[in-house]
Amino acid sequence: MILVHPPVVRPCEPPAGIARLAGAFRHHGIPVHVWDANIECLLFLMETTHNAYDTWTKGALRRLDRNLKELRSPHGYINIDRYTRAVRDLGRVLQYASGSHEVRVGLADYHDTRLSALKSSDLLHAAEHPEISPFYSFFSMRLSSLLEENLPGFIGFSINYLSQALTAFAMIGYLKKTFPGLRIILGGGLVSSWMSRPGWKNPWQGMVDIMIAGPGEAQLLELHGTDQGPLFYTPDYSGLSFDNYFAPGNILPYSASGGCYWSRCSFCPEKTENSFFRPAATSQVISDLSKLKEQTHPCLVHFLDNALSPALLKHLCEHPLGIPWYGFARITPELADEDFCRNLRKSGCVMLKLGIESGDQKVLDTLEKGIDLKIASCALKTLKRVGISSYVYLLFGTPAESEIDARKTLKFTIENAAEIDFLNLAIFNLPRFSPDAGNLKTGEFYEGDLSLYCSFVHPSGWNRTSVRDFLDKEFKKHPAIRPILRQDPAVFTSNHAPFFATAVLHKSIS
Repeated sequence: MILVHPPVVRPCEPPAGIARLAGAFRHHGIPVHVWDANIECLLFLMETTHNAYDTWTKGALRRLDRNLKELRSPHGYINIDRYTRAVRDLGRVLQYASGSHEVRVGLADYHDTRLSALKSSDLLHAAEHPEISPFYSFFSMRLSSLLEENLPGFIGFSINYLSQALTAFAMIGYLKKTFPGLRIILGGGLVSSWMSRPGWKNPWQGMVDIMIAGPGEAQLLELHGTDQGPLFYTPDYSGLSFDNYFAPGNILPYSASGGCYWSRCSFCPEKTENSFFRPAATSQVISDLSKLKEQTHPCLVHFLDNALSPALLKHLCEHPLGIPWYGFARITPELADEDFCRNLRKSGCVMLKLGIESGDQKVLDTLEKGIDLKIASCALKTLKRVGISSYVYLLFGTPAESEIDARKTLKFTIENAAEIDFLNLAIFNLPRFSPDAGNLKTGEFYEGDLSLYCSFVHPSGWNRTSVRDFLDKEFKKHPAIRPILRQDPAVFTSNHAPFFATAVLHKSIS
């Protein structure tokens, strides 16, 4: 079997999904080949582009090798302005290399003015005309070579983001024309979301043979006549070249659980999709990471969990990884405990991503976030004191929020600005099929039968345009907040933020 991770996603670390599936296959002795088409396709576009005419693109092409070297070295993360120039140069090369006014490829996005990843008919069109993809000349050659070498009966595509969908279907279309007997499997986070829609039916019958929602190990192993076995398999990253990624060392992505242990937040997609919490045994987490550390020599572990549970955090304190790590955590009393946080820091934690969402307690309670703002403020101060950086996520425009409430979030952020290292500001999107959507007057948000979100009439008149104006004209311009936003790594955001964090990664853990 061949497992493919299609472009475009941020090319800073290997794909965890297909590595986990590869671990399951190899555990049972089933041959499998993994291909990170994302990093290879992006590098192909960059390295085969010449003869630019405008000044910026000519300069970006001239600096290509230097910029790639910068992002693969700790020296590239010393100065945020220098880093930003390198990232923007690389994005400019990709945009130019797209070779078409209709298609724009970026380091983290893929935009086609003719086709939408939200329309099943447009995805089918991409499959029927794969040659219009800017990656076609490379992936057609590469896929043919992989199939001739491996002779698989199945090839699976892991699609987690909309930015991957059009290229994945272009690849599928090429394969169906060239190798008509090959069976195509689709899985990944975006596919799971599609399949959670009420009355879902595969709109690509004849093109896509099998679609899998949620964890794919059991169904894929069953196709090969093997029972599931363990609930969690140790990921296997062999066959993926860590040297290719845009990072100053090897980043090891790892999931210690599936779903979310809290799973109560209003409007949460996990609830809509009935994604249940599935934790790995803490002993297995430590064992897996010990093995993977020896195999991959990472400079950083990226925990992919929706939220690291307090039990796992405590276990990590008791069993330090010996290497820096970061991930999402919920605001809990433990994070306001200085002794606990010092042990967390000693375990290797250099940054925590924290979904605080709002600076108004009433809003948080209505959204069932389970967050106490007094504890959140104390946690931010405690984390800062022990040397753990915070990447804070705020969400504006929820049905529970008014403009007055948003200004309370502004006040909270100003009061805690000295303890916040990075900020992510988002405008709320209403999941189309969430239970709470039935209580609001809704409309079309994005045109397309695969759209996961819908617009709504805000109960307080706090519409998206007003929210955006507030953020752009007031929130982002506040002198206490502007410097925080300026430190956010361009394009790569939280994936590269640990390299700018308080604890410099190439220094030993204190």
